[in-house]
Amino acid sequence: MKPVWETRRKRIFEIIEVGTRYDYASRIYDFFNAFCIILNLSVCTMYTFDNMRNAYGALLITLEETTVALFLVDYVLRVWTAKYLYPSVSQPRAILKYMFSFTGIVDLLSFLPHYLPFFFPAGAIAFRMFRIIRIFRLFRINAYYDALNVITEVIVSKKQQLFSSVFIIIMLMLGSSLCMYSLEHEAQPEVFANAFSGIWWAASTLLTVGYGDIYPVTILGKLFGIFIAFLGVGIVAIPTGIISAGFVDQYSRIKRMSEYGQESAIHFIKIHLTPHDSWVNHTISQLQLPDRVIVAAILRNHRLLVPRGNMALQAGDDMVLGAESFHDDGEHIRLKEMVLQKNHPWIGQRIQELEISRQSIIVLVRRNKRVLIPNGNMILREADTVVLYTQTHVTDATEIEL
Repeated sequence: MKPVWETRRKRIFEIIEVGTRYDYASRIYDFFNAFCIILNLSVCTMYTFDNMRNAYGALLITLEETTVALFLVDYVLRVWTAKYLYPSVSQPRAILKYMFSFTGIVDLLSFLPHYLPFFFPAGAIAFRMFRIIRIFRLFRINAYYDALNVITEVIVSKKQQLFSSVFIIIMLMLGSSLCMYSLEHEAQPEVFANAFSGIWWAASTLLTVGYGDIYPVTILGKLFGIFIAFLGVGIVAIPTGIISAGFVDQYSRIKRMSEYGQESAIHFIKIHLTPHDSWVNHTISQLQLPDRVIVAAILRNHRLLVPRGNMALQAGDDMVLGAESFHDDGEHIRLKEMVLQKNHPWIGQRIQELEISRQSIIVLVRRNKRVLIPNGNMILREADTVVLYTQTHVTDATEIEL
């Protein structure tokens, strides 16, 4: 039996992580955390206005200190419960894995620069500059709302294409800067003093900004500038097109999934795993399911998990399996339904003890408006509705056609 503090730690982990609609405490924490993030950034913005600072300076400082303190508490709780975030590694490694992850670093920097000036007053100005990193905490809101989470999913799914396009832009920027230096150095030695002097011009031209503070004056330099300007329109559009295509793919996939859920060709079933099931403590990739059967979702402790091949199944998990529905135009499944009336010989017997034909199988049992999946040890009771698949005659049974 787990100690009380371990049970509480697991419950705290469930609350501070992204909640589900079944866990109201977790959802309330998610909304509260998002509210604190927005409030903190709003306070920091309002504090930059002289009239707001003079009129409400004390209140703004109090709100900032309160929200930063809440960020500190949130970080401590996430470190304390990191073992549940990374269950496949030891607790020290789980803590280090969280602390050095992107979200862990953002969580740390959301409160650390606020307290460092108390210990190192000489670096107060430098530490104040690091507070801008707190804006990255907005990425946590992406996890709280599916609509915003699509942005993260699109960027992650298209990261290779985005990296390639950005790499091309950087290389083109360096190349155009070098060419412009060769064309304009003699005419403007102060402006294009070296190859890197034209980086600012190349960036503003390729990104189609064109500030006009640096520009070519020679004929060849102007012609090259025109060429780079036209090239920039197409090159900069590449990342935009990649992200746009990612959004189209993402929403098309969501639409297809919703359509599949409405089609009769796909059927989903739920399987509850008990400690005695052979699938417990095995990963999904080890189940050796048929090719046409998929694990659609895992429901664990009221949290809906996306199944991965390396995910280990646990006792108490609810597995949602998807497969094609049975359909054969030439043959229909005919089931037989029978209500166990008083004095029926099956009442009080286990299913495995019933004297029924080998060509018959009990598909399900309805009891008190509940549908039960039968097993050999199930004891039948009076008023149970037994549904069988059989090719033999059964007395007092009503035929059902699927």
